[in-house]
Amino acid sequence: MHWAGRIEKELEKVLQLVTGVQQMKGIYNEKRNQFAVERNTPKQLVEKVSGDIAKLLNRKRKALERLAREAEDIQREHPWQDGIKSDDDDGENLLQNPNSLSLEFVDDPNFKNKVNYSYTAVQIPTDIYKGSPTILNELNWTQSLERVFIENSREDPSLRWQVFGSATGVTRYYPATKWRAPNKIDLYDVRRRPWYIQGASSPKDMVIIVDVSGSVSGLTLKLMKTSVIEMLDTLSDDDYVNVARFNEKAYAVVPCFTTLVQANIKNKKIFKEAVMNMQAKGTTDYKTGFQFAFDQLLNETNAPRANCNKMIMMFTDGGEDRAQDIFEKYNWPNKTVRVFTFSVGQHNYDVTPLQWIACANKGKRPAIRINTQEYLDVLGRPMVLAGERAKQVQWTNVYQDALGLGLVITGTMPVFNLTTDGDSKQNQLILGVMGVDIALSEIKELTPRYKVSEINHFLCHFSFDHQSFICISVHSLEPTVTRLEPVTLDFLDAELPDRNKEEIRRQMIDGKAGQRRIKTLVKSVDERYIDEVQRTYIWSPVEGTDYSLGLVLPSYSENHIKANLSDQILQVQCKYQGVFQCGMTCVFLREYCKDLELSNNNTEFLLNFIALMEKVTPDSKQCDNFLLHNLILDTGIIKELVDKVWKNKDLNTYGFMTVFAATDGGITRVFPKRASDTWEENPEPFNASFYRRSLDNKGYIFRAPYRTANDDILNPENDTIGILVSTAVDVTIGSRNLKPAVVGVKLDLEAWTDKFKILASNHTNSNRQSSQTCGPTSGCEMDCEANSDDLLCYLIDDGGFLVMSNQKDYMNKIGMFFGEVDATLFYALYNNSFYKRKQSYDYQSVCDPVPSSNTGAAPRGVFVPTIADVLNVAWWTSAAAWSLLQQMLYGFAYQSWFMTDEVDAEGMESRESSCVTVQTQFYFSNISSSYNILQDCDNCSRSDTQLSCRLIHARRINNTNLLFVVAEKLSCDSCEIEKLSQVETECILTHKCAFLALVLISEIMMQCTLLFKSWENTSDCGRGHSFRPSPLTLLLLQLLLLCVLAHPSV
Repeated sequence: MHWAGRIEKELEKVLQLVTGVQQMKGIYNEKRNQFAVERNTPKQLVEKVSGDIAKLLNRKRKALERLAREAEDIQREHPWQDGIKSDDDDGENLLQNPNSLSLEFVDDPNFKNKVNYSYTAVQIPTDIYKGSPTILNELNWTQSLERVFIENSREDPSLRWQVFGSATGVTRYYPATKWRAPNKIDLYDVRRRPWYIQGASSPKDMVIIVDVSGSVSGLTLKLMKTSVIEMLDTLSDDDYVNVARFNEKAYAVVPCFTTLVQANIKNKKIFKEAVMNMQAKGTTDYKTGFQFAFDQLLNETNAPRANCNKMIMMFTDGGEDRAQDIFEKYNWPNKTVRVFTFSVGQHNYDVTPLQWIACANKGKRPAIRINTQEYLDVLGRPMVLAGERAKQVQWTNVYQDALGLGLVITGTMPVFNLTTDGDSKQNQLILGVMGVDIALSEIKELTPRYKVSEINHFLCHFSFDHQSFICISVHSLEPTVTRLEPVTLDFLDAELPDRNKEEIRRQMIDGKAGQRRIKTLVKSVDERYIDEVQRTYIWSPVEGTDYSLGLVLPSYSENHIKANLSDQILQVQCKYQGVFQCGMTCVFLREYCKDLELSNNNTEFLLNFIALMEKVTPDSKQCDNFLLHNLILDTGIIKELVDKVWKNKDLNTYGFMTVFAATDGGITRVFPKRASDTWEENPEPFNASFYRRSLDNKGYIFRAPYRTANDDILNPENDTIGILVSTAVDVTIGSRNLKPAVVGVKLDLEAWTDKFKILASNHTNSNRQSSQTCGPTSGCEMDCEANSDDLLCYLIDDGGFLVMSNQKDYMNKIGMFFGEVDATLFYALYNNSFYKRKQSYDYQSVCDPVPSSNTGAAPRGVFVPTIADVLNVAWWTSAAAWSLLQQMLYGFAYQSWFMTDEVDAEGMESRESSCVTVQTQFYFSNISSSYNILQDCDNCSRSDTQLSCRLIHARRINNTNLLFVVAEKLSCDSCEIEKLSQVETECILTHKCAFLALVLISEIMMQCTLLFKSWENTSDCGRGHSFRPSPLTLLLLQLLLLCVLAHPSV
């Protein structure tokens, strides 16, 4: 295809001429005396950062240990006051209105908040009575922690939030700041926070069994689903879980999960979706549920599990069965599995059997009010009995801080009750958990990000048994509108997985250090593209912690530039030739100096930067000399490029709107000045998709502005579409190669569409007027300009997005995925191996709310006896018969008893929710030559009698990411083919067995020391009530029934 050759030559000539890419290479060589090229040693980088992180965590650990030790001593010396009362005038008002105490708050950037350093603050959940003796005693003794918090802060000014979370629900934190409820209704309870849950219990193997018999319906079923989901939220990555529904039989709610699975984000989402789809039917048989649970917990299997605390959580609306034979068979006498029973909904069953089940198996039946985290109190008993062995600092995964600090990790340590009861026996209660936060930004500061292009650090946290772990990119952004949760995923979910990464993951889990260079697939920053690239992975354990640090290094980042500027050059280039002169055409937003006021507005940031440079020298100690010197060096290099190349070119002549350059030094310059007003790319080059893709690929990278079929129609008279084209500046200094910058242009789509038609025609500019119009039946050769009614001509990029077309009405389709533009043609390209595809999953995406009714309605559940029950005299003396009689009496007394309940769920707003989405990215295969394709569409619906096939020509445009496609228009109205799409969609995971988490078994196994103790106090196993008839009443009932049976005709 000679048209493709003409397009290649024209693009290469014009882009090289206007961007000045060759001249910029020369400028770098001319200024070799102003900088040095230093080699990045990946192993040393990782070891240094790993060591610095270990020192940081060790400092926080010491503060945490002191807090826990002091808290136990303070509580032990505190005299309990049964008659304690809050001051009627001041105390209660102060609790209800913390703002009644006049405090001065000052802004502290370390906390991203206004704080007071002289006081602590307290938060109490809204559903807890603040005037109870328990809460008032808690407030009394924890007040003494204020002194310890302040002393810790003086010794280590870098400390962030210091928090004590009490088992009673009280939170005391330092420094004081006004409490900000995360939602309209303050539902915050410290006992449900991830850091508290991790610190208050050891790892768990949990089976949740849910009663879905016919009596569980309507509002009761809805409450039960909500309670199970809350229970799942109390689990962390250290825990393993399975969920089953039962009536006459028991089934796993997720058929794929045949064993316990890790309670990571991905698996919990799958469980939650399955739980929400549960239906109620059948009759209740507790034995089937408990049989399933014990099989899961006690069977011999190679599947990973925590092997520490084992427990069964049963949710039911009530019943009479005690399933004693099941417990005798599996759990007695050792009672290695704890059983917790939760009674949910409105019912009139006797709860004594549920309380007996819990008490007989070292569990607990919480009070009528469902409080799923109460089981943590029971799990705290063996921790207290284990003493110092259980008092270990644990570091959490990354999560979102409730007080606005952003993404944090928290060091936690349990605080034990060291008092003794009246019999001089040790108290077995856990007082709460002490926590110290570390902002992710603190760890980020320890990484040498700007010394290499696109370096990425992964901080990975091991699970308790070292069988799995999750990671977060140290340079991840805060949660946004497209992500409600931090990016904490298993390493293989965080990246596009392959076998090499599986081996890297295994070695990181095993606490080993290593390095490996592999070819892998990476997604672009905007997640529209996939590139096949070379990466070096380096990893090392963080000594003394459960963390491992990984670094991902691109091949072009093996070297970096370090400016070496004299004082005179610094002053001249900074104030007269560099940043001050380029003005608003320069974009840069890094934190170059400590006193530099940051702003997301480039104009405001630039004014702040210039004002600071008027006061300080570039060598000031308050500035990062490496960043600032490289910035000044880059502004000087770009200024020469502007003077030598850009100013001498009339961009309109070439059909260009903008020319630009971005550098590793952090600056982006846009020319001419008016173009900076419409520049929308990320101001940080490392976070800009065009910058990263240009470094990863050879040649010119084209990208049209992204559009979908739902976007507004563009007006050609007012809306100018610009096609971004960029390429890396590849420089060789001595024997070292590096890519310190990217240059590019914005094409005027309208001007270049006309040029594209000329280049893809049989004529030149000189003979365009005499061009002959050819048709499908004429003897001459058709071309893209004269025969646009019959011939389709496209430029498509490597992600499958339309960049240019010869069709007049396709202006609004530029930037759309080509599968949405011409599904049949794109399928032919994919089917003939021009494109490959790769699916990727986002386990922390955001989906629109599903419209649903806010009412729950169903008939009240009533137990129905079988014929065998009725004929059995013994049954009539049982609690089941009495329960049935109660319900009948209620039914006669209250006509609404058997009627449908309609309950409004007030305050239930439809809002976006976290979900799992799937997206398919397309990328070029290795095809580089020209191909002819004959597409046959025999199964299409035709509007005429023409043949249903067409000829397609496709060829890669060398030194670009473009594919040139020419095709005859298909005579079919539609064609039955697979429609390929790149749209991100919600993924329904319930029946997707392929989503089972990959868990690699490590050779390192930790032993759980928190086993059951024979002297554990299990007397507090819940409260219940029974409503039983007297023996006389039962006797009279039996006589009455016998009379009825003996004289049926009466």
